[in-house]
Amino acid sequence: MPRFSVIVPAYKVQAYLSECLESVLTQSCADLELIAVDDCSPDACGVIIDEFAARDARVKPLHLDQNLGLGRARNAGLAEAGGDYLVFLDSDDTLAPGALRAIADRIEETGEPDVLVYDYARTYWDGRTVRNQLAGRLAERGPAPFRLADRPELLGVLMVAWNKACRREFVEEHGFAFPPGYYEDTPWTFPVLLTAESIATLDRVCVHYRQRRQGNILGTTSTRHFDLFEQYDRVFAYVEERPELHCWRGELYRRMVDHFAVVFTRRGRLPRGSHRAFLRRARAHCRRHRVPGTRLRPRHALVRHGLHRTFRVLRLASAVRRRVGRAAVKLARALRAGALRLHYRVQSRLPVRADRAVFAASWGRGDPGALEEAFHAHAPHIRTAWVAGSGQRDTALPDSRRLRSGTAAYWTALARSRYLVSDAGFGRALRKRPGQVFVQTRQGTPLKHMGLDLLERPAAARDTDFGALLREVDQWDYVLSGNRHSTLVWERVFPGGYTTLEYGSPRNDVFRRATQADVARLRESLGVPEGAVAILYAPTYRDHRRTQLPPLDLERVSDRLGPRFVILARPHPGQGGWLGAGPRIIDVGDRPNVESLCLASDALLTDYASIMFDYAALDRPIVVHCADWEAYEVSRGTYFDVRAFPPGAVARDEDELVDIFTGGHWCGPGSARLRAVFRERFCPYDDGHAAERVVRRVVPGGTEGPAKVVPPAGPGPVPPAAPAAVRAPSATVPQPSRPRPVTDSR
Repeated sequence: MPRFSVIVPAYKVQAYLSECLESVLTQSCADLELIAVDDCSPDACGVIIDEFAARDARVKPLHLDQNLGLGRARNAGLAEAGGDYLVFLDSDDTLAPGALRAIADRIEETGEPDVLVYDYARTYWDGRTVRNQLAGRLAERGPAPFRLADRPELLGVLMVAWNKACRREFVEEHGFAFPPGYYEDTPWTFPVLLTAESIATLDRVCVHYRQRRQGNILGTTSTRHFDLFEQYDRVFAYVEERPELHCWRGELYRRMVDHFAVVFTRRGRLPRGSHRAFLRRARAHCRRHRVPGTRLRPRHALVRHGLHRTFRVLRLASAVRRRVGRAAVKLARALRAGALRLHYRVQSRLPVRADRAVFAASWGRGDPGALEEAFHAHAPHIRTAWVAGSGQRDTALPDSRRLRSGTAAYWTALARSRYLVSDAGFGRALRKRPGQVFVQTRQGTPLKHMGLDLLERPAAARDTDFGALLREVDQWDYVLSGNRHSTLVWERVFPGGYTTLEYGSPRNDVFRRATQADVARLRESLGVPEGAVAILYAPTYRDHRRTQLPPLDLERVSDRLGPRFVILARPHPGQGGWLGAGPRIIDVGDRPNVESLCLASDALLTDYASIMFDYAALDRPIVVHCADWEAYEVSRGTYFDVRAFPPGAVARDEDELVDIFTGGHWCGPGSARLRAVFRERFCPYDDGHAAERVVRRVVPGGTEGPAKVVPPAGPGPVPPAAPAAVRAPSATVPQPSRPRPVTDSR
């Protein structure tokens, strides 16, 4: 008996069916049967189902002799199901990676509830993914399992069958089945939730709900939308037969009227000329099922009384009000923008303040944050301000002024401050004045193509305005570089009159200053078990992919690695929240300070992300996963083949990756030798004083002293926290050779 019976009815979805079935069969939880129901589809759905069944014994094909519709096709699959839990999935949707594992874990954790409700996200043709706005109602708070009376707000979550896992014996005991017609989910989900003795929630996106441009049943214009009335008759008939459920009639009545209003007002559902008839039917149903004392919103009252003309007039008035409101907001924004431009011009005519500096980073604190700390230490007469963007609530230093981008204070600071420090820029509106100093830190050592090299990579360049880019470059006074490779790349792809400071990476200074106690504190704050090997997984962004799916199934990898390893999963900021769940997977995507994650981990697992160059300075094992190297190199372009010059072991697929970790190659002497050569090339100046050198070079009147590199002698970076037996092979990695003298190059 499998744990899950996944039921997928298919009708005229040949373009999406393979992706749907693949999303089920590649789940890290393999204890399932996939019942694929061909609802007498006239296209290739039946053939596709048979092909999947031929290659995977878990697929049970079911071909119907005639088209029965979605509800009855589900019933046909339900009759063949033998799993502990039933999971329904529409054939144009997909299961998120690791969804069934997360569902199975939550079911076990909550004591086998009758129903588990999980979340979903809408996916659009342009690659956008938008999570359910009512996700907060699925919070895993309070006791679980519970009854619906304890959390009635669950009735507000989308009433569909595919966001719930139902215990099969519970369904069979009560004889739940799907009726024919449109909106077949309504008389299934309401009775199921009302009857369940135990319900639990899972606050995780488990289903990707495809928003098709055309072909969606509920998006088609048809009189079949009148089926909604019969479906609610079935719901109220079910409640009427069970006196213990009568207390829910008022809530069901409100839900029904709201559903009627949605169908009536949603453009493209009801055929032209049928709106009046729909409202008459709605009025009759409201009278039939009305519960005295039920409070309704104004539009519900219009539906209840069938006021067709009044409804249309109010809808028109509401549309006019919205348009006027949008126009007013647009005008207000334009006036504000004009006022801020004028403010900036006025401030730009006032003297530059030599004791002011502004810092900004695209994510976390990075090099600008390290330089701000160095300003405080070596140029204390300069007052600093930090521009905090989204996801940077805790990035400003306690004694630093916090600025919000786009405000009057922000533009005043940009106009009057002598020092401007950023790893990206301050926007095209910035006009650097005489007397101002712009320090461009960039965002690490480049592996992928950058700047003007993207002219040959239109997929990666997208809408880049290269003329505007070069105008920004002309404002730079200094550009930071961590090594000779970066210097040569920056000066070619960002041609300008700036001075290159090949002084090392300021953000990596913390690797030399941190102590073992700091590492232990960071690991404890992340929840890393004592004695576990923590792997920081940090993949890069794929420009050639419309949707940023995870390159690895972390749940499956975690299961194969075993209990000794813990994965700190950090997606690229542009990838969004795609991480899976598991007892040994810790989501650290909301931690902006990536340097602390490096310190807390024992090894790095990445692909083509520039974090590998920073992590090499920490002198801990690095494993590179390059399953799609050819596609990445063609779409983005790279400056060298990381497979030929890697910082450690290289895995080309999941099996090799697991073997590298379980076999000890990740921390073996071979990997250590590769890392030593890599460090010598890319981390020659990471001695813990890079930020200090930059400040001494850029700021006159600060702490006196030459801007030179101190060879990395004495104690190296803080060692990892894993047991000595694990890190022994890498403990004798040689320090990089004495670096070349630092020069300023144009």
